[in-house]
Amino acid sequence: MNTLEAILSRRSIRKYTSEPVSDEQIEQLLMAAMHAPSARNEQPWHFLVINNKPLLQAISNVHPYGKMLREAPLAIMVCADENLEPIQGYWAIDCAAATQNLLLAAHSLGLGTVWLGIYPREERIKDLRELTLLPKHIHPVSLIVIGHPDEIPKQAQRFNSERIRYNFWE
Repeated sequence: MNTLEAILSRRSIRKYTSEPVSDEQIEQLLMAAMHAPSARNEQPWHFLVINNKPLLQAISNVHPYGKMLREAPLAIMVCADENLEPIQGYWAIDCAAATQNLLLAAHSLGLGTVWLGIYPREERIKDLRELTLLPKHIHPVSLIVIGHPDEIPKQAQRFNSERIRYNFWE
């Protein structure tokens, strides 16, 4: 699958089979995430791999859109380390780029994913911080649910020429 095909065909998957994600696939996903661009190449991220079923269940109970965690074999939480950010204000963007790389890599491996937002919702940050025992300087940004898809959503057509301007707004 080429890059453009991966971008245009990737869809959020909310139903998964019970087949586990292999350690090799997890490593490939993390490698892709860590190759994302970041401000000044500071790479202010950490990744928490979550495959503990009771923990996935607990997260599904606190994240308002996380019910699919009950059947998914895996989630990866993308976290920002404020100590790795010399210029304040970029870690959320950097972690979003890492999240997108992870989503596209999973799709290219035949895995399904859905991006669950955490940051900037204070109640989600608090709950996920407590459940996963994050230190104070680590901020949960996104939670990517991962597994073998048990659904095939229709491809969307999202191109909208009315949202494009050249050079000036008028």
